[in-house]
Amino acid sequence: MSAPSGHIELERTVESIVVGLRHRHDLGDLSPLVESIRRSGLLQPITVTPTGHLICGARRLAALRILGIRTVNVWVRSGISDRLGQLLAEQDDNLLHKPLTQLEAAGLYRELKALLAEDAARRQEATRFRTADDAWEDGGGKLPPPQSAHGKSRSQAAIMVTGRDSHKSLERIGRIEHLAADESQPEAVRRQAAEELARLQAGGSVHPSHLRVNTELSLAELDRLATDPTQPEEVRGQARAEAAAIRDAERVAKAAELDALATAALARVKAAKTTARKGKRQVLTAVETGAPVPFPLSVFTATWDDMASWWTHYDPTVIGTALTDEQWTRFEQTLAGTIAFADAARTVRQTRGERTA
Repeated sequence: MSAPSGHIELERTVESIVVGLRHRHDLGDLSPLVESIRRSGLLQPITVTPTGHLICGARRLAALRILGIRTVNVWVRSGISDRLGQLLAEQDDNLLHKPLTQLEAAGLYRELKALLAEDAARRQEATRFRTADDAWEDGGGKLPPPQSAHGKSRSQAAIMVTGRDSHKSLERIGRIEHLAADESQPEAVRRQAAEELARLQAGGSVHPSHLRVNTELSLAELDRLATDPTQPEEVRGQARAEAAAIRDAERVAKAAELDALATAALARVKAAKTTARKGKRQVLTAVETGAPVPFPLSVFTATWDDMASWWTHYDPTVIGTALTDEQWTRFEQTLAGTIAFADAARTVRQTRGERTA
């Protein structure tokens, strides 16, 4: 196998290769890779920098260490010496082999986004005083300008990491991680965020976790207002009542319903604060948990953004046998309701199109 342009091949001791800080923490089951190397040797060489820092091949390196192999032929890539180049190589290695977990992807996304933004800023600064005659030259950054419509750093980084513009989900994961580590947050918020990170690490959906953390943040603010001695008694009383109603609804309501209820409750209490400051009497309104809560369009679009291509992540032969009867019934009901909703919405769109034609 010939080496790609910009590489030289040489023999190096396995122990001399420095792994350093990487975003992948779970290397997965290495048994098939170990057996493949034992049987056929290393088919794809590991790539390192001239100083011996690993660029791509972390799983292959781990398998070699399991086998007790002491020396290995490696590709040395002299062209990748900065952090952005190493990240791009790591990202490429991950896409071609074992996918990153959601938390690993979010970490790689954040660093790529920051470095891409810095690179774009350097390019913009370098081209500020350029003439038309030399406008074709590279603008001083390490990467060429974006060749797609996804010019923003966050969109670029998300596409590099996941293959699609999933920056909203990756940003939400980052926010949950920040809240879990923020000691200035109430203990309940940090605990909820930590629980959601565990769910995400196990493959859970980002959007419900994001909504549950939002609900806990709203409850924390309601609790703060309920115990704030500087607030009028009617405001503190309403905050207590609203928080209690939300917690009662937690047993039966879904994540999106709870978030909408908590958001509305907090808005009412804040309105009560404004009214109290103006000397008007506030009429207390309790939240109603019996009827479905109407959600804004942003909740709908965010839900379906998170569910994009969801069926590619599951094996129907596993799902068909693993779900209980109750779980399968809920799935069928959700599917039937979704199809009925889509039919109704499609009819409205077609009718609107006929009227505007």
